[in-house]
Amino acid sequence: MSHFSRSLGRHFGGFALVVMLGASHAALGAGDAADAAMAVIRPEAVRGEMRFLADDLLEGRSTGSRGHELAAKFMAAQFESLGLQPAGDAGTYFQTVPLRSKRADEASTTVSLMRGGEEESLVFRKDFIAHGDPLRPDSSVKAAVIFVGFGVTAPEQGYDDYKGMDTKGKIVALIYGAPNFESALRAHYSSMREKERNAVAHGAIGLLRLDDPILERMYPFSEQVRDLSFPDFRWLDKEGQPNDYFPELRGVAFLSIDATSKFFAGAPHTAEEVFAQAKAGKQTSFELPIIAKIHTVSTWQDTQSPNVVARLEGSDPLLKKEYLVYSAHLDHLGIGEPVKGDRIYNGALDNASGSALLLETARAFSKMRPRPRRSILFVAVTGEEAGLLGSDYFAHYPMVAKGSIIADINVDEDLMLWPLRDIVAFGAEHSSLGAVVRGAAARMHLTLSPDPMPEEVIFIRSDQYSFIKQGVPSVMPVPGFHSSDPAIDPAAIFQNWEKTRYHQPQDDMEQPGLDFQAAAQFGRFVFLCGYLVTQDPRRPSWNKGDFFGQHYGGMQK
Repeated sequence: MSHFSRSLGRHFGGFALVVMLGASHAALGAGDAADAAMAVIRPEAVRGEMRFLADDLLEGRSTGSRGHELAAKFMAAQFESLGLQPAGDAGTYFQTVPLRSKRADEASTTVSLMRGGEEESLVFRKDFIAHGDPLRPDSSVKAAVIFVGFGVTAPEQGYDDYKGMDTKGKIVALIYGAPNFESALRAHYSSMREKERNAVAHGAIGLLRLDDPILERMYPFSEQVRDLSFPDFRWLDKEGQPNDYFPELRGVAFLSIDATSKFFAGAPHTAEEVFAQAKAGKQTSFELPIIAKIHTVSTWQDTQSPNVVARLEGSDPLLKKEYLVYSAHLDHLGIGEPVKGDRIYNGALDNASGSALLLETARAFSKMRPRPRRSILFVAVTGEEAGLLGSDYFAHYPMVAKGSIIADINVDEDLMLWPLRDIVAFGAEHSSLGAVVRGAAARMHLTLSPDPMPEEVIFIRSDQYSFIKQGVPSVMPVPGFHSSDPAIDPAAIFQNWEKTRYHQPQDDMEQPGLDFQAAAQFGRFVFLCGYLVTQDPRRPSWNKGDFFGQHYGGMQK
């Protein structure tokens, strides 16, 4: 799962269960084709596929690397062995994603702050970091600074951090996150791309991202410095232009927590007051007695990396023209700074687990007789850790007619560290997929739980978000934190895993507690969600009045 800053990232809606499938009532009962298909998903298969994908031989599967190429070849070979058709470029299983790798020249990239005629030069890696510009080798900006809180404008919520502030020709400074909206909306407005787009819409010419205690807890500045060893990518469109690029912003930098505290010296509010008001959901925007200068010197290299795309044709003469997408990211971080003497970031749970479940879901569907009514695309994407790049490219340039993609089910980071009792389905509350996950959970005697960590904005941190932004109803189910055993505390296990193994070399196949029975059970749930979608004669739809349906629903037309 992507760090939101690398890409800087209740009740379920939908129809009532009794009307969810109309003509597919039998799909909710035992003894149908789904039972035999689900039985194909075995813990031993999940373990074996993960063991290969997370092996040191693949060197962490970083985007554009030989290790990722090996992983892609493995996935393609497995799809071929299952009888799935190639659905990539030129009759292959591979969709080539053109990429630009960029870095800031640390010796030449500078940030300075001027107060009262005195200039303070910040230090790269100590006070700030920058990731470079994907088009300009040398760019500079000097302007007054306006603090705009979260940097969010949400008219449907009656909220605007820019209200009353003149930011035209200015550098805006903003903090991580978004106001206390509902989980998915909060995540959406936390997206750095959305904040950059909003800054440009308000006339800003530069941007300073400020650290804060919540972000420092989840993704410390020291880890962001460490992650500079990994390249930063953008995908390139058919004209060779980088995605989500805002040339109006002539400088972008991120300040450390210590530099952020000093940043508010002499301002109307201290950093502590700003953090407290943000936590309380209060709007706090004001001018700062600062003129900032950002000078960015960048280097880049063009490369490419494949998505792996396979097709299973449906059995219904009409519905087979529509496609359900199953997605999982195949990449991880690669080789980086050593942690406890290990430099290979294997990514066993993130996301060899999802890639293995993608294969096992494909295996289950390939054994179905009759085949599912709708067609299915199985897509192992590249570049997720670099900002959801492979999925975003595929969602922009799918290998089938864009309007024929009716839903995405994304599988990322199956934390198979405790027995499966409940499911959190990110995004399900926004479309009729809410009823789908309810139906699958009911059949498997699982419960559904709301987002337990809305501050982590998980909704925007994996590949389903790429499809949502193209108007496709999407969902990412993950194991929840319920436990029937008082000796097992999934929330505590997760917190320890996130602290000690997430995005570290220790996320490997040697980590203790891997429960492949739970993984197979979760895989069957993932399969069943897709089975219900493929059998329903109605295509999934956004809930009436839903923000994402209204905001992006027209993208598919």
